Amino acid sequence: MNIDNFNFAGLKALVRVDFNVPLDENGKITDDTRIRGALPTLKKILADGGSLIIMSHMGKPKGKVNPKMSLSQIKDAVAKALDTTVEFAPDAADAAAAAAALKPGEVLLLENLRFHAEEEGKPVGIEKDAPEYEAAKKEMKERQKEFSKKLASYADVYVNDAFGTAHRRHASTAVVADYFDSDHKMLGYLMEKEVKAVDNILSDIKRPFTAIMGGSKVSTKIGIIENLMDKVDNLILCGGMTYTFAKAMGGSVGTSICENDKLDLALDIMKKAKEKGVNLVLGIDCIAGDAFSNDANTQVCSVKAIPDGWEGLDAGPETRVLFANAIKGAKTILWNGPAGVFEFDNFAAGSRAVADAIVEATENGAFSLVGGGDSVACVNKFGLADKVSYVSTGGGALLEAIEGKILPGIAAIRGEK
Repeated sequence: MNIDNFNFAGLKALVRVDFNVPLDENGKITDDTRIRGALPTLKKILADGGSLIIMSHMGKPKGKVNPKMSLSQIKDAVAKALDTTVEFAPDAADAAAAAAALKPGEVLLLENLRFHAEEEGKPVGIEKDAPEYEAAKKEMKERQKEFSKKLASYADVYVNDAFGTAHRRHASTAVVADYFDSDHKMLGYLMEKEVKAVDNILSDIKRPFTAIMGGSKVSTKIGIIENLMDKVDNLILCGGMTYTFAKAMGGSVGTSICENDKLDLALDIMKKAKEKGVNLVLGIDCIAGDAFSNDANTQVCSVKAIPDGWEGLDAGPETRVLFANAIKGAKTILWNGPAGVFEFDNFAAGSRAVADAIVEATENGAFSLVGGGDSVACVNKFGLADKVSYVSTGGGALLEAIEGKILPGIAAIRGEK
């Protein structure tokens, strides 16, 4: 079923969104990208004459109520975005009466789903190697089914528009779909766009294909790097992982972030790239600082000759040119992870150079997908989000999709296992 050809008139729609938005110390939203991303789906349901029951998680409360992660903090922002009143249910598992009272055009926001351990479906307070873990896990799965059934009972239709959590088989992202007929469960507009964007990257590749992978650790990106190795023409590895490669090649990296137990892995990646004919682009110079601070003293140096007491915090000028050259001629581009500590203005030039090159390539006809929290924050900081083809709201979900894994949140809608 497609949200476009479904009429929600007179029906209650249970919509899973990803409103896990960043808040400052006063509980104010600092980036509302995810809320704005869900608006087309939410507004379509209301425009049809349906009513909305919105559910989401926030943070990692691990099955316990935590006021700092309460969705009550974003109720007013959601109401403003939808230009209507939003009611709030302080307990997601006890909202039947509030849901039943909804009239067409009305909206109910449920409290943080993860205040209930059943949402994630993991035993709380029991170590995995404990003898009672398996029994507790089995019991929790049953509790998760009951929690999912309860959520499903609130509505006539289920819509999943939370790509950011599509890689998790949680109650609200996958299990709840089991309690709706195939013609009463569907992907929202945002999910459909995300799926299409991933398909463009993996199935409908226009060449050359350049992927830019940043991040502090090689180990957390190894799955996606290996999967991309069979698809890309150019693979740029940047950010903190630069220094693991530099050290693996015999360099001195000062106090730069470095996975000393992954040096062989770095060399293996370089070997595989050569064997597969992939142009692996690594940094050659960096902006080093004498402290992890925006106000640190800086110097430009080779990534293989960083002085003791100094750490690489951004791509250097020569590296920026290398990266830009590998990006500008591409027809398909994936960017996940910045080239430096872009949060510090004095170490944002590398990431800005990557962003500018992607924008130029996009203007010349490339399809560019930017995904992963830090990359999204990058393009937003530089004011370039509307100058790339697509900005993904999913971090882990995007990475797992690109790794070729089945996403439970999508499989549950499509009836796949």
